[in-house]
Amino acid sequence: MMTLDSKKMIKIFNNIASKVEEEKAFLTELDTAIGDGDHGINLARGFHAVAEKLSQMEEDDDTGSVLKTVGMQLVSTVGGASGPLYGTAFMKAGAVSKGKRELDAVGFLAAFEAAVDGVKMRGKAVPGEKTMLDALCPACDALKISIAGGDDLKTAVWKAVEAAEKGVAFTKTIIATKGRASYLGERSLGHQDPGATSSLLMLRVIAESL
Repeated sequence: MMTLDSKKMIKIFNNIASKVEEEKAFLTELDTAIGDGDHGINLARGFHAVAEKLSQMEEDDDTGSVLKTVGMQLVSTVGGASGPLYGTAFMKAGAVSKGKRELDAVGFLAAFEAAVDGVKMRGKAVPGEKTMLDALCPACDALKISIAGGDDLKTAVWKAVEAAEKGVAFTKTIIATKGRASYLGERSLGHQDPGATSSLLMLRVIAESL
């Protein structure tokens, strides 16, 4: 049975940091069209700080403490809306994973659901408003269905990636009603949401790293 321990988790976050740095210009370009134009820059800075912090962590078998550390680091280093949102997501995931040496598929789902609930609560948002939830919520649903059907963790995460890809495409077809993009009204149509895109990017890195 495939599981995720703290060492694998730290490797995944290092891979996310590298990928966000690689896609920094693209994420910023998406955000320039409908937001503050700093999404990629802010996230890259945040995950660079995350990688540094995790490299200093003492040997720790608790997956929850890794996730909590990531969340706290993002809150303290990422500006704009994405810092508090992603930070809350990882801290909530850390809270439900506290004391667990490994996350199996069910444990991963519990962490993911807690993360999504954290984003909903912090952003006071729901799917359909052109936010990261338009990628995260379909991904969470796909993950739940896949795991309930007996799929292993890797298969389930790849199905979540596919659902998130459709979610990102969906954000191009709707008008933003939350956040900075909502100021544009109908002019936000045709643009994909940067937060949904970065959520997809992270999920894809997790799937590729498993």
